[in-house]
Amino acid sequence: MHISRIAIVSIPVSDQKAAQAFYQGKLGFKVVSDQPMGPGQRWIELAPTQQGTTITLVTWFEEMPPGSVQGLVLETEDIAADYEELRAKGIEVSSIEEAEWGKFATFSDPDGNGWVLVQSPDA
Repeated sequence: MHISRIAIVSIPVSDQKAAQAFYQGKLGFKVVSDQPMGPGQRWIELAPTQQGTTITLVTWFEEMPPGSVQGLVLETEDIAADYEELRAKGIEVSSIEEAEWGKFATFSDPDGNGWVLVQSPDA
């Protein structure tokens, strides 16, 4: 096998434009692609500032209702600063917890998709 990476993760949302506003405005993701994909559908793909794996905001998978994705991990070099910035932007974030593998806090997007913000002990 020659699989080299996870390229795109589908995030099920109820409203693509509202979700795009959250991921761009609150998390600082950049639009990689925003184009028509068929009648009433758009391909909206976003990426964190460091690129890598991207996300796409999907509404067309019946098996993936909005809010059904949990445990996606975002890596940061300064969890305390990002935690404060998320709270200042009105995002409800759990308290920062420490584990042997690093520090983490959790939050959800407006549809309830769950994210984990992680800082490794090396950062």
